[in-house]
Amino acid sequence: MRGGGIRKRVMVTGGAGFLGSHLCERLLADGHEVLCVDNFFTGTKDNIAHLLDNRHFEAMRHDVSFPLYVEIDEIYNLACPASPVHYQFDPVQTTKTSVLGAINVLGLAKRTKAKVFQASTSEVYGDPLVHPQTEDYWGHVNPIGIRSCYDEGKRCAETLFFDYHRQHKLRIKVARIFNTYGPRMHPNDGRVVSNFIVQALRGEPITIYGDGSQTRSFCYVDDLIEGFVRLMDSPDEVTGPMNLGNPAEFTILELARKVIELTGSASKVEFRALPQDDPKQRQPDITTATTTLGWKPETSLEAGVTQTISYFSKFSEF
Repeated sequence: MRGGGIRKRVMVTGGAGFLGSHLCERLLADGHEVLCVDNFFTGTKDNIAHLLDNRHFEAMRHDVSFPLYVEIDEIYNLACPASPVHYQFDPVQTTKTSVLGAINVLGLAKRTKAKVFQASTSEVYGDPLVHPQTEDYWGHVNPIGIRSCYDEGKRCAETLFFDYHRQHKLRIKVARIFNTYGPRMHPNDGRVVSNFIVQALRGEPITIYGDGSQTRSFCYVDDLIEGFVRLMDSPDEVTGPMNLGNPAEFTILELARKVIELTGSASKVEFRALPQDDPKQRQPDITTATTTLGWKPETSLEAGVTQTISYFSKFSEF
C-alpha cells in the first residue's frame, strides 16, 4: 500500500475510457481494489486489458443510467462521452448519462455511505465572458444548442451532487476538468490534440476550425489523475467545485505548429468554419487547487505531446 493506508473498494464509472483507465491504473498502484464500470460506448477493453490479470481489478459492463447495486467505499463518476463527436451522436443518451448517472451513483453513495467524486467539466462555463475562469463564475451557456446535452447535463449533475450533499450529508468531490490529453485518447474522438496528431502522422492537412486564434489550455493525463486523487483524499469540507487543468494557454494554431514540428510531418494547415457555440477562450484559474491540494501540472506541452505522439505512432495505420 502506498503511504501505508487502508485498502479501499473503489468504483470507477467510465473506467475503460481515456481518463478512467488511467485512474484505474493509479488506484491499483496505490493498493486499492478497483471495480471498473463501463458500457463500452466510447471506452474500450484495450484500455484496461493490461489490468485484467490483477486480482484486485474487476471490470463490469453496465450503463450508469440504470441503478447499480454493489458494496463500495469510494466512487469516481467519470461516465459520459466527453468529445463533441461522441456526445452529439446520441444527445438524449448523453443527457441521461449525466443526469440519471448522477442520480444513480449518488443513490449508491447514500446507501453505502461512500465518498463520491464527480468528473465535471470546464464546459459548465460555456463560451466564457470571464477569463481565466474561476470556480465562482456561473458561466455563459446556450441551453438549447448542439453542445447543450453535454454542457447542461454536467451542470445538472453538479446541482444534484450539491443537493445530495446539503440534504443527505453525502461526502462529495466535484472537479471541473479542462482539456486533457495523452495516451489512450480515441483516435477518432474529434478532440483537437488527437485530431492534429492523427492528421500529422497520416500526412493529411491539419484542420483548424475558425482562424486558429481561439485558445485552449492542455493538461497531460498523469497530472490530471494526480489532481483527482488529491481531491478525493482531501478533508470532507473540501467539496469543490474545483478547476483541474493546466493554466498555460495556447492558440489552436500554436498547437498545430507544435504537432507538425514534433511529428516531423509535411502536413499543411487547412482552415474551416467554426462550429456552433465553440468557445473562443478556455483557461483555468487553478488557485483553489494549488492552495488547497498543493497541486499543479508538472508536464510541459512539448513533453506531453511527445508522449501522445509515441502512443499513436504504434497503430499500424500510421
